[in-house]
Amino acid sequence: MTDDDSVTATPATTPAPEPADAAAGFTPEQPPAAPRPASRRLLRAGAATVAAALVGVVIGVGIIKTRYDDPAPAAAGPTGAPAPTATPTPYGAKSNGSHFGSLRDLLLPVPAGFEPGPDEGGYGNDTEIGAGQISDELDAELQQVPKDKRDKLRSYWEGLHVKGTGVRTYRNDGNNLVVGLRLRQFNQQEVQRINEYTAVFTGDTGIFRSGPQIPGHPEAHCYLMPAPPSAPIDYLECSAAEGDLLVVMSVEGVAPLPKDKIVGLFTLQLDRLASPGASA
Repeated sequence: MTDDDSVTATPATTPAPEPADAAAGFTPEQPPAAPRPASRRLLRAGAATVAAALVGVVIGVGIIKTRYDDPAPAAAGPTGAPAPTATPTPYGAKSNGSHFGSLRDLLLPVPAGFEPGPDEGGYGNDTEIGAGQISDELDAELQQVPKDKRDKLRSYWEGLHVKGTGVRTYRNDGNNLVVGLRLRQFNQQEVQRINEYTAVFTGDTGIFRSGPQIPGHPEAHCYLMPAPPSAPIDYLECSAAEGDLLVVMSVEGVAPLPKDKIVGLFTLQLDRLASPGASA
């Protein structure tokens, strides 16, 4: 049986894309037109809708205090034996679902058929945001919330034990698809709860269109923003819980979106994060 200190070993550097990337459907396509900057409003609208759902979670649930485990310690050698010289695993997942290492390392490297994408807000296109910076930004946002709700939101935030957020964006070679991946690391129970709540909210309100399934990852769900059939640009978002990581992928591109590529990309990201024994 694997104990809580076992890890998924992951190389320190990422090799060139494997044929698996091509098998996942990453092949360039020539678009009829590239997404225009104005279409970024659609991306922000999707994020705002889900944010509204998450505020409902913040206000409606209790605070959970969970202590994160420390990163897995290096195994000690036998008494009198020389210390092991193997290079420690720089990042990965423990069997209890908690992840260690840089969130930038845990994010999916740019796969075949893609290149680095545009900046995500003011954070750039490949960055890690620490808990302190997120807390400062939350304080600024909370100034717009009534004080009775503000105190409750702040208390809930403190109970999340947020470690940080990793952001990376991708643009396909055909320049008709922009993808953003975000890893948000915090309390495992709340990661699961928020992911489940988002699934219910986007599935039961009748506002969103159903998105594709992610084979092998029943915890993942995808949905599309409402749009008329003739809309030239479409927007899709996927969410999944992987231990202490809430994984969110936003996709914007020329309609109709290539759902096979989207499924392949999200699958590669979730497989990279899987806890030992969690996926084949």
